[in-house]
Amino acid sequence: MGMRLLRRGKVRDIYQVNHDHLLLVATDRISAFDFVLKPEIPDKGVVLTRISRFWFEHFSAIPNHYVTCNTDGLDVPDEWRGRATLVRRAGVIPYEFIVRGYLAGSAWECYCRSGTVYGHRLPDGLRKGARLAEPILTPTTKAAVGHDKPVTLERICADIGEETAQLLSTQSIKIYKEAAALLLKKNLILADTKFEWGFIDGKPCLIDELLTPDSSRYWDATAYRQQRLQQFDKQIVRDYLLTTGWDRKSPPPPLPNRVVEETRRRYIELLERITGEVL
Repeated sequence: MGMRLLRRGKVRDIYQVNHDHLLLVATDRISAFDFVLKPEIPDKGVVLTRISRFWFEHFSAIPNHYVTCNTDGLDVPDEWRGRATLVRRAGVIPYEFIVRGYLAGSAWECYCRSGTVYGHRLPDGLRKGARLAEPILTPTTKAAVGHDKPVTLERICADIGEETAQLLSTQSIKIYKEAAALLLKKNLILADTKFEWGFIDGKPCLIDELLTPDSSRYWDATAYRQQRLQQFDKQIVRDYLLTTGWDRKSPPPPLPNRVVEETRRRYIELLERITGEVL
């Protein structure tokens, strides 16, 4: 194919096309708690690719690395079509900009311990899943191996410069708010999401995936108003693993067929609800 494999991530394989461009191939692998699980989730890579494409095109006014998902002009295997994205090569900024609009996941655990969420003091008496008065930024390191660690905005400022760090923080929250407002019209709640940024020609640009169910928490809005949680993200897989007694250190147990099929069904439904596309 004339492409060189640069990196095999948990769920994506990255190939060098030429000096300036990469090909991101979204596989059907799924990860949780820093482990890649088995079996794979059929069609997951196609769903992630289409949802990322939708959001990159929606937010095209914000500089990003996206070029196209059309691989007709590239010599690639047939099995990559529909799950490959051509992007501009970027220098990765080694932080994840996580924006939270609701109290869930590790933010809920942190709040239960201290009444704060990674340095943000929140009102007393909030319930799990509560909507926050304003979205908050809880950045982390971007670890090549192992678990990402919380990091302060001050440290990011010291690393990449205050002007750039503040710009990325502001842009991340702005994108979250706009996406969340659009999704509410589709009866979906964007509870939280993560953004990754890099430098292209010296300018900050959005990179990696964007607002996918792998990098975000999506809930059904009607169920939420009824105080039920209907999830359209990989929390389904995390919740199953937490029932197994797995120690999170040894190899994880295989996912049963019912979890695989339900995860696939929810991902496909999310794609249709966000984009209007039928898989």
